[in-house]
Amino acid sequence: MKPTLLMAPQLPQGLVTQLEAHYRVLGPFSPNDPTALPVGAEEAVALLTIGGLPTRAALLDALPALRLVACYGTGYEGVELAACRERGIAVTTAGDANATAVAEFTFGLILASARCLLQGDAFVRSGRWQGNAVERMPQVPGLAGRRLGIYGLGEIGRRIARRGEAFDMEIGYFNRSPRAELDYLYHGSLLELARWSDVLVVAVRASAETVGAVDAEVLAALGEEGHLVNISRGSVVDEEALAAALEQQVIAGAALDVFAREPEVPERLRQQPNLVLSPHVAANAASAQQAQQQVMLANLEAMVQGGELRNRIA
Repeated sequence: MKPTLLMAPQLPQGLVTQLEAHYRVLGPFSPNDPTALPVGAEEAVALLTIGGLPTRAALLDALPALRLVACYGTGYEGVELAACRERGIAVTTAGDANATAVAEFTFGLILASARCLLQGDAFVRSGRWQGNAVERMPQVPGLAGRRLGIYGLGEIGRRIARRGEAFDMEIGYFNRSPRAELDYLYHGSLLELARWSDVLVVAVRASAETVGAVDAEVLAALGEEGHLVNISRGSVVDEEALAAALEQQVIAGAALDVFAREPEVPERLRQQPNLVLSPHVAANAASAQQAQQQVMLANLEAMVQGGELRNRIA
């Protein structure tokens, strides 16, 4: 008899097909309502989820056979780790499987915001481009010699930093603690980093401590030539404060791949011409998706066979 897996979100069909060859796959379902589980969920030995979805004690209690919570991506902020440890349930993530894809996408957002790529596209499409002598796009500072501040220097943050070096940017960061092995300028607070930065990238892991961390004070410190890029989680940025900062030209621009209540994007943000919007697709590269899927498949096999789990956090 195949082991039973419970899938919270709809995972990529190619992965589901591979899973169904070895497991009985139930779901998707809403983890917000543990009383509305699929028939047979009590037999599930593994829960397949993503970090932004809640995996709370009540859900774990409804799954008595559960041995593993496998997060498809790198986040795990929705998983109640203490409850998992108490019940002897392992928790894994995809580790750095998508870090390169996210880092390269981040620089796409940096360029789109700081070099006004979307404004240039609209300028040409509108027919206003009649040659440089008639009407020109406004000049921008560029990136070379500018300061790239990274809030959260984990696997993704470090890859963003390396790409910033290739653009001849100075690199600074704020982390829970300095990374002594890296030759970048450490700042003692997010506010201090924002004051220093020309481009501030949010790459920190989502947690209760980081909710709303990028607030009106941080945005004011970033300043009128500054750009904010968020590829972390929408919860880290105060969206009302960001909308106000863009409206009042407190900062020059911003680019967001993540939002607080996805897929909802506040109308006030959608109306900002100096804001680049992206539908949470930084990791949507074939290489990254395949790598994430291989980690999940390997961890499920290890759970069944009694092997060592990869990227275990609990």
